[in-house]
Formats: sequence, structure tokens, C-alpha cells
Amino acid sequence: MKKILTIIGARPQFIKAAAVSREIARREGLQEVIVHTGQHFDHNMSQVFFEQMQIPEPAYNLGIHSLPHGAMTGRMLERAEEVMLHEDPDWVMVYGDTNSTLAGALAAKKIGLPVAHVEAGLRSFNMSMPEEINRILTDRIADLLFCPTQTALDNLEQEGFDHFESRVLLTGDVMYDAYLHFSDLRKAPKTLKLPKKFGLVTLHRAENTDQPATLKQIMEALNQIADQLPLVLPVHPRTFKVLSHGKLPALNKNIIISEPVSYLEILYLLEKCQMVLTDSGGLQKEAYFAERPCITLRNETEWTELVEAGYNIVAGNKKKNIYKAFGQYSKERPEFSAGLYGIGNAAGMIADAFQQTTL
Repeated sequence: MKKILTIIGARPQFIKAAAVSREIARREGLQEVIVHTGQHFDHNMSQVFFEQMQIPEPAYNLGIHSLPHGAMTGRMLERAEEVMLHEDPDWVMVYGDTNSTLAGALAAKKIGLPVAHVEAGLRSFNMSMPEEINRILTDRIADLLFCPTQTALDNLEQEGFDHFESRVLLTGDVMYDAYLHFSDLRKAPKTLKLPKKFGLVTLHRAENTDQPATLKQIMEALNQIADQLPLVLPVHPRTFKVLSHGKLPALNKNIIISEPVSYLEILYLLEKCQMVLTDSGGLQKEAYFAERPCITLRNETEWTELVEAGYNIVAGNKKKNIYKAFGQYSKERPEFSAGLYGIGNAAGMIADAFQQTTL
């Protein structure tokens, strides 16, 4: 029996784990122990995902959150090491690019445990992003690297990973697996009265929410867009604190604010919306899965294939550029074609790799 210790802590990781944990449970000879670091702890950002997506309850919840990057990562590393020494797993699996990801990978390697990285090979080429640092370091020490796209695989090849003692696999994206599995279960948010036509907005990254001048530019752009297309904005706790300070432009009456919504509710909003405006990495892909054009409120994206295909415009955080991107998609919607993120069997390929790989 191979024991896999899975480290998760943030909303996107819960979605990915829903797909992979389901496949692991189907395989003979595999056992999974889930560790929740506590990085996302609000009920609407954490527990509701376990409930709705039928993710096995974590065996451990480390309860580490609301700390600066260094302190958070350090405490997660310390506590994760304790769990690993107690559980003695055959593999430690981490997802994506959060502090939980890096802490889990480092803790494992420090005590000689092999690491598997789901969503390996992504690069934004912006080293000021904490996520970029996390993903690069995690890739470098991982033993199994599961790439969601050909671009991710190419990035690792260019960095010389074919000379490292690691195994790199192109699997497709586990978020596409989750989207296909849960689409028929989507449900309308109970507390929202939706307009007939609307855009879906999410905003949470520190580089946008922690800089008043930057957030002012974004909110002014959203106010201008809302005159033409009502907007639905589920507010991340980080963003809510900033918006509550009252130092930003008054919100357009056509911007509908709500609490964070569950994954099944996000799927419903994606199905009903006209377009997506976001600084989230995961929602950029989910917009593509739902065949909705996406405006990225960042200066770069790790999902470059979406930009190259015309499904995503990287508008940054300047008012004029955001509004220009909105005008472009208002005039002409892209024609979507499938295939950028695999065929929906990524989680199965990952589970198979654990069965077949020996170190």
C-alpha cells in the first residue's frame, strides 16, 4: 500500500484535490492522507468546498493563516514536517503555487520524502510575484512533475529539467476534470438577484488590493463598465477589508457585491455571465472551460496559451486598458475550440503515475 500525504490550503487547491482524490480512492494499493494548512479558513473559502465537492475530510488541519509570507511558510513547514514524520508517507503531493505548496515540498525534501507537484511548469516570468517564487522552487525539488499544458512542459525543458533526476509528465489540467465532473451540479447563489446579462468579477491579489492607487484605477474601470454591463463581484475577504475603508470611488449601482461563493455557484455564474474580469489564475481557465472571454487584471499570466488563442486579454490594472479590453470583447466574442487543457483525464493519469512509479 502506497501512502500519499496531500498538502492543500487554498480554494484552487481544493478544486484540484476534488478530482485527484476521487481517482486515488478508486485505485487499489493507494491510500491518501489529507493535510489542510488552514491558509484559507473562511467557511465560504474552505469548508464549503469539502462539503459540496465531496473531498475527504482532512486528517489534519494546521490552522495557519493571516500571517506575512515568511512567517506563514515557516510555520507551515514546521508543522507539516511533524505530520510527515508521524505518518511516514511514500509520497508528498502538493498543488499549484501557494505558501502551502512550497512549505509542503520543502518539509518533505528536508526529511528525504519524494515530492509530486500538480500543476508544474507554469511561469509568469515575474519574480516579484510570491506565486512565481513558490512554483519555481517547488518544481526544482519535485520528483514527479505533472504539467497541465504543453507550454508548461516546454518551460521545464528550457530550464534543463531533462537533466535532473525527476520525472515530467504532460497530464492535462485537473481543473478541467473538476469542471466536467461538477458542471451538472452547478447551482444559483441563493443571496444574489442576477441581472439578465452581467459580467463576473473577482479581485484578490495583493498587488491589486494592497495598493490604493492601483485599486482605485481598477474600481474606476469597473464603474465605467457597469454603465454598459452590470457586474457581479463576489468579494474576497482581503478585498472586502479594503473596500470597507471608504477611500475608494463610490460603487456604481450596477455592481452587485456578494460574499465569496462556492465552486458550484461559480460554475453557475460562469454559465450565465457574458464575460469574466479577474486577477485569479484559476478563473482564467474556468472562463475558457465555460467559453467566456476573460479580461485579466494583472500585467502577466501563466496561462499564455489563452492569450495566444484570443480567449484572454491581459489588461493589467490601468483604467484605460481594462476598459479598452472590455470594448474589444463587447464588439466581438472569440470562437472557442477545445483541447488546450487535455481531455478531462488528468487526475486519472496522476493516480496511475503513483501506482506505477517507484523510487
